Order: sequence, then structure tokens, then C-alpha cells
Amino acid sequence: MYIKGRYIVSASALLFIQHAMATAMDCTKAATAVENAICANKGLYELDAQMATVYRDLLKVCAQTQPDLIHAQRRWLKTRNECAQDVSCLDQRYREQLERLQAQWTEALAHQPDGAEKELLDDLQNRVRAVSKNDPEFALERTLASLALKSAATQFSAEPDADQYVEKTHFPTSPPKGVSRSEWQALSATNFDADTALGRTSFTLRDLDGDGQRDLIVETYTGGTGLYTFVETFRRDGDRFARRTPASDGESIGGSLYSINERGSNQSVSWISLRGKVYAAYRNSGYGVDDVYLLSPLQVNREVPTLTVRYRYRLSIPRTQPDDKHKTTYKLKPDLHRTLTDGLATVEQDSSDNGQERKPICPIPASATDNDEYYGYGAGYYAIEQVADFPVIIGSKCFIARMNDWFGAYSAKDGLYAQVTLRKPGAQEQERDYKVNGRRRMTGISTSIGKPGGGAEE
Repeated sequence: MYIKGRYIVSASALLFIQHAMATAMDCTKAATAVENAICANKGLYELDAQMATVYRDLLKVCAQTQPDLIHAQRRWLKTRNECAQDVSCLDQRYREQLERLQAQWTEALAHQPDGAEKELLDDLQNRVRAVSKNDPEFALERTLASLALKSAATQFSAEPDADQYVEKTHFPTSPPKGVSRSEWQALSATNFDADTALGRTSFTLRDLDGDGQRDLIVETYTGGTGLYTFVETFRRDGDRFARRTPASDGESIGGSLYSINERGSNQSVSWISLRGKVYAAYRNSGYGVDDVYLLSPLQVNREVPTLTVRYRYRLSIPRTQPDDKHKTTYKLKPDLHRTLTDGLATVEQDSSDNGQERKPICPIPASATDNDEYYGYGAGYYAIEQVADFPVIIGSKCFIARMNDWFGAYSAKDGLYAQVTLRKPGAQEQERDYKVNGRRRMTGISTSIGKPGGGAEE
């Protein structure tokens, strides 16, 4: 993963390797040519350690199929031993088997929504619909707030390291306030070095499965282009905390329950309890839509209950506009205000072309050197959402306007946070920006079971 000008190993991969070393082959007892070759090569030794950990934990979660797993592993050992002292052959055999075992682990942990969860999803939909009768603007927010998890929580943060990079931190060396002796012993037995090394990290103890013991939520801010925060969960497992998923050797942080991109998206999470079950309600928004994915916090989420809420906006161009450069305001001329209003009225119309031929937004003059400039505004910027392009006529000049928003970002005070930017095709004139006001109403709600999106994707 690339963060802040350097490549780093994923958090879960580091943690996985560190934990795996405890179960690595005992090289003092190496007796065969294969065992000696593994012990003489650091890379092979680490792969053997990783496999030992995955295999051991897979046996735990697949109790009913243990005989088959043991038989399959013995068959693999025979194929491994055929490599003798060939390092490249051994490396390939280990990587192939490790990939198979990790896939089996993920499959064993994968959450499968059932009929009860479909009823639960219908319940959530009905709650939002009922609230919308009195508040069609904030029905989803009010419903999620009413379901907020009320179980006791204790939060604390990693501590900064002395004489290290600013983002370098370490797990606390003494019990934080609110952490019981039993919880502190389990925390101390769990290695969090890989997580805290990536950036500012916070920890929250909270019961996520209703067993009376508090589990652990770990939030790590890594920054980077998207100002990312990655969130993973650990189940209380006796005298330690166990990571929710097996490690990944990929270039991204493996095993995160979800991530939040604070630049170029509109994402948030509400921890809720619905019919006695805890979910991380992951909200991924865009213009006119909120998708809410109900993530089971201690399982792998391949398919999840999903609630989709749709909105329609009443858009307007304020007559008084801010002048960002001079930190003042100014009044739009009536003709300009009228033509911007007329153009904006087309945004909420059905944009489907119904197979019609693509047409230029502004007339293409005979002198044009690049006809494509007249068909659309042009390239956008990843941190803002491009909603629609439309023509704006000012005097005798045709401008291409684009309405942008920040992926449906919305507040009670300001409504939709959006703007219209004008560009004259074929000219180098400075672009013009105008603030847009928008108030929304919920127009539809639906449910489905499917793959999570946004930063909730596994």
C-alpha cells in the first residue's frame, strides 16, 4: 500500500506474520532435506509459519470438516516434499496452498443473510418510511439515531512514540480508564503493533455479539490521497482478542470491516441494534441516493442486507452569491439568474437518452478545432461528483454548465452542498462558479441482499 510517499506492508499482513512466528517450524528438530531447506531460507520459513497459523485456526472454525482438512493437508505435504531442496518449487507450493487455505477460511467465516435478516431489513424499511411521513428530509438519519447502540463503550487512543515519525504510535503501556483487569490482560496478549504503526489509532471496547464480553473496534487513520480511516474488529476470544478475518498479502490493508474516505466520497457509519443484533450501518452516498449496508461486525461480509433511499431535490440559484476571492457577496443580474435557473431546472429531469443520437450542448461553429469540447463540460475532479451538464446562454454566448456536488453531502442548515461551474467551449476564459441551493425529499426506498459497496467491500 502506498501512503505518504512510501510503500508499507498491510497492517493485517504484519500482524499475521508476527503472530504466525509463534507456530513456526521448530528448526532444532529439522530432519529431512525439505525441512532443512525451509529452515535455511527466511522467506520459506515465514510462509511455513503463516500456513501453520491459518491451518490451525481453520481447524477451529471448521470442526465438522476437520477430517477432510487433515487429509487434504497430508496430501499437500506429499506434493511439497517432492520439491526436495528446490527453493522456487517450495515457494510456489506454499503460496498456492496458503491461498487455498485462506480462501477456505474466508468462506467459513462468510456471513450468509437468512430469512430472519430479510424480515429485519423490512422492519428497517418500514421504520424509515414511517418517519418520512413527518420528516421526508431526514427520515434515514432520524431512524438510525433511534436505533443507536446503547451498550457501554470505553474508548482510548494509541500513544505517540518519542523520536519517531509523527504518525508513529504504540499501544498504551498501562490500563486506560474504564478497561477492566480481564480486558487489559486480553489486550496485552494481543499484538497491535502493525495497526498502530500506520498512524493515529483509537480503540473502542464494546459488546458486538451479545455474549456479555466486550469486543474491540480498532480505527486507524492512514491519511494518503483519500485521507483514509480503516476500521477492523476483534472478537474477545478467552484470554486474547482475535482478528475478525485472516490476513491478506495484498497491497491494501487486508481484513478491514470498512474504510472511510474523507476526500472524494460521502461515507459514514452508525453502530445500531436492530431486533437484538448489532450492525455497523455503513452509509455510502451520492447525489439523490443513500445506500446503507448492514455489516455484521464480527464476520466476513460477502452479501449483506442493503437499504437504498432515494431523494428528489428542489434546486435554486441564490440571487446573492459569495465571492470567495474577496470574501464578500454580490448580486446576480436578473438575466443571468434567469438563464442559470432555467438550466438548473433540467438537472432533475430524466437524463436517459433512450437511444437518441448524442447531440452537442452548445452549437459547434465552423471555426471549431475540437468538436468534442461542445458535447460536455470535460474532465472532472475525483473529490467532487459530476451531476449533470447543460447549456447556459449569456447574451449571445453559449456556455456549458456543470452542476457538481459533494456526493450528496447534506445538512439541515445548508441543504445540498453544490455549485454550478460554467465553461465556454474553445475559449481560455476563466471558469465561473455559482452556489446552488437544494432541499430534498425522500421519494423512494427499497431493500436488497447483495455485495457491499464503497469502503465496505471485502
